[in-house]
Amino acid sequence: MKLTEKQIEEIAENLDCGMRCFYNLKTGEIKAFLDSDSWIGADEELWEEEANEIDANRADFFEFDRFDSHESFQIMEDFAESMEDNGLRKKLINALNRPKPFQNFKWQIDNSGEYRQQWFDFKKMRYIQWVKEQIDLNNQKFK
Repeated sequence: MKLTEKQIEEIAENLDCGMRCFYNLKTGEIKAFLDSDSWIGADEELWEEEANEIDANRADFFEFDRFDSHESFQIMEDFAESMEDNGLRKKLINALNRPKPFQNFKWQIDNSGEYRQQWFDFKKMRYIQWVKEQIDLNNQKFK
């Protein structure tokens, strides 16, 4: 698989949004559709054509994995530890150590002013790294 940086970024953004993301090994085309497991009650008809195409030609597609909850938690923890602002670092770590850590972390980030964008940039960078790792692993498998 040889993907451009733009394609890698597109895949990372789709995964971050809760989409299932596939790469057509023959055409290089990216297909993404809503993961019905993550978006219960969503209108699946909007994505039916993409899903059917992938189901009919499964061997032609590579599916990228999203982060599981443990990995997502680790990214939040890494971000919190990277904060130079001691006050925010303590708030984020405290949020992660309480019940409902994802909800608490999000609330702290949403109310952190300038650091909110830093969080989005950090998370995007980690998703891009994750996509590149999956590409490398797949490419090594077929050497």
